[in-house]
Amino acid sequence: MNWGLFEGLLSGVNKYSTAFGRIWLSLVFIFRLLVYVVAAERVWSDDQKDFDCNTRQPGCSNVCFDHFFPVSHIRLWALQLILVTCPSLLVIMHVAYREAKEQRHRATHGNNYHCIYPNPGKKRGGLWWTYLLSLVFKAGVDVVFLYIFYQFYRNYTLPRVVKCELPPCPNMVDCFISRPTEKNIFTLFMVVTTCICIMLSLVEAAYLISKRCRECLLTRAGEKRWHSHNCANSC
Repeated sequence: MNWGLFEGLLSGVNKYSTAFGRIWLSLVFIFRLLVYVVAAERVWSDDQKDFDCNTRQPGCSNVCFDHFFPVSHIRLWALQLILVTCPSLLVIMHVAYREAKEQRHRATHGNNYHCIYPNPGKKRGGLWWTYLLSLVFKAGVDVVFLYIFYQFYRNYTLPRVVKCELPPCPNMVDCFISRPTEKNIFTLFMVVTTCICIMLSLVEAAYLISKRCRECLLTRAGEKRWHSHNCANSC
């Protein structure tokens, strides 16, 4: 992994984020990505190998494992982390597009030109909508994956023993999951951090909308005062 490139992307996301966005990024990087890479991946590395059933019938353990683990936690988390971080990169790409457009405009008109974007990273116009939609998308992805996890693994927990009677199992057999307590702890930890990230995204979206509404109200109030002042002078 190119950590220099990754560090550059993180610094870019931090640069164009609000305070809530920086907290969200720290939470995702420290409590989700690092936990996933350093610890969670190893916990689930032996899940199929140590899934034991009290039968020697060929194929029974594989069928039962596929039934109770249709998708591995670790692969779902990987997909979730990829999807939830992509919108932040879109914001960086939008800012880069603004900067490139500003440079082309400067090269075309020379020094005596009017700035299209005095501050390309300022959340105005299309960039404001891009940032807001990225927050909604991130929260939506986390909500969808929480629902998927709940459908696959009720209450986000794994039992110690599962009973399976799917063919080719000769009868109902008991199957034992490897390290269920440790896996439950990591699962609940990831669920809690996901819920906090959803809350931060929604709070940041509400903050952006309220700030924009406040600016619009102040602008309108200023225009009314200016209009009243001009009317009074003309009379």
